[in-house]
Amino acid sequence: MLGQEHVVRALTHALETNRLHHAYLFTGTRGVGKTTLARILAKCLNCATGVTPTPCGVCVPCQEIDAGRFNDLLEVDAATNTRVEEMRELLDNAQYAPVVGRFKVYIIDEVHMLSKHAFNAMLKTLEEPPAHMKFILATTDPQKVPVTVLSRCLQFSLKPMTVDQLVSRIDHILQAEQVPFEPAALRLVARAAHGSVRDSLSVLDQAIAFGSGRVETDAVASLLGVGSDDAVLALAQGVAARDSRAVLEMLDRMIGAGQSAEDVLQDFGRLMQQVALLQLLPDGVAPGAGDPPPAEWLALAAALDAPSVQLCYQIALSGRRDLVHAPDEAAGLTMSFLRMLAFLPGGPAGPGGGSGGAAGGGGLSAASHGRASGGSPLARPAPPVSAARAQAPAIALQPLPDTGPQWLALVDQLPHAGTAMELARNVTWLHRSEQRLHLSLPVHHKLLLPAQERLLALLAALVGPVQIDIRLDGVVADAPRAVEHSVVARDDDLRERRQAAAETSIAQDPLVISLITDFGGRVVQGTVRPRDQAA
Repeated sequence: MLGQEHVVRALTHALETNRLHHAYLFTGTRGVGKTTLARILAKCLNCATGVTPTPCGVCVPCQEIDAGRFNDLLEVDAATNTRVEEMRELLDNAQYAPVVGRFKVYIIDEVHMLSKHAFNAMLKTLEEPPAHMKFILATTDPQKVPVTVLSRCLQFSLKPMTVDQLVSRIDHILQAEQVPFEPAALRLVARAAHGSVRDSLSVLDQAIAFGSGRVETDAVASLLGVGSDDAVLALAQGVAARDSRAVLEMLDRMIGAGQSAEDVLQDFGRLMQQVALLQLLPDGVAPGAGDPPPAEWLALAAALDAPSVQLCYQIALSGRRDLVHAPDEAAGLTMSFLRMLAFLPGGPAGPGGGSGGAAGGGGLSAASHGRASGGSPLARPAPPVSAARAQAPAIALQPLPDTGPQWLALVDQLPHAGTAMELARNVTWLHRSEQRLHLSLPVHHKLLLPAQERLLALLAALVGPVQIDIRLDGVVADAPRAVEHSVVARDDDLRERRQAAAETSIAQDPLVISLITDFGGRVVQGTVRPRDQAA
């Protein structure tokens, strides 16, 4: 059983100690060995040498189980036998003792396909099973199995295979069959299987037939409509070098070869994940990796800094998600990589790669030189300061405020955003002592106090080194405050005066007076607004 050591260990211990359960449930994705494990367990239970975790394979029960003609082993496909009548007919024979074996074993595949009544019919036998009866259920969707059945089974979850496990298995099979192959082609076959051993063997048979008895990388890539590792690596190198022409030409070749946009983005994201690991691991070897990473991967890890790798990875993920909204797959794929080039430091380059200067056309070579000289692969040179910024004059600092109006004028120059600005608007000016500004804050605004440090930083940018002292004031929300000392009070007073002026203007308007006098009209309260506030 490839890759299912946790299940094999548990069943081996149970068989060695003769602690057998009457019902087993094997779950897992397709092609991971659920039915195969069920047949092996049936041989362990009925081997002529006794109940053993290592059946001999040569006795009559073992050979008949392998051949599929053992009288006491009954395999049922629940996908085609879903009715209650078929289940009752199957269970009617459960009460009889086995003919030649030690146990009568029922293997029910895809058990979740049974109908509700069929489950109910089987439940009675599961509750009170005969001593000679063993149920082995297999399913890819255990959520559809009733909990009353699940609670009576010993459940084992079979894991999907990793790419490395499938590659090792395929390599063993091809060497045994003496079929020539290229190692890179095996990884393409393993990835196409998505963790299923059976699917990997099916794809392998297609690859052998397509390659006329050979398993070659280009042939497998053409068969599966996916890109080889070299093509994805060349695409990543073009992105690292900011060479927009090389990236677009590689994308055209991939699309012309029939590769789907989703597969290209998926393979590119997988490569970025490997590069991110190489940047974090000092020895350049990922956990569990058998072989050292290729030199091209190391060069790529040196050419891109960590934020750029994360950016490319995230854009690849979002690009896959946005493909359904793109005008077509080719446009969505192209825009994903153009987005990477646009957001990477240095921006996209024209034909030939590079963004000018020492960084141009040498994204890989320049960074590789930095690593060879002993520098950290994550270390990047600081971007040069532009001439315009270098020649820009320093901002002249303003004097510290001494009065309330000066404080209000200073607050008006602060950035109008965030809780720091709200704190500045609500505090009331008290006085100044040396470099310290004394302010007060109404107690009902005390939740703004955590923004004091941010406000101090904003003030320091305008007036230089300064300290502020804010004390809570016990005034209630509606209490009047000095207009010249608080931005909020000043704005409220200005708003009230403008509102009063607007209402007076309406009341004195000749047309309004005529409408009220001649037609009995009236001004609806609350509808008069200053001109710049009218909705």
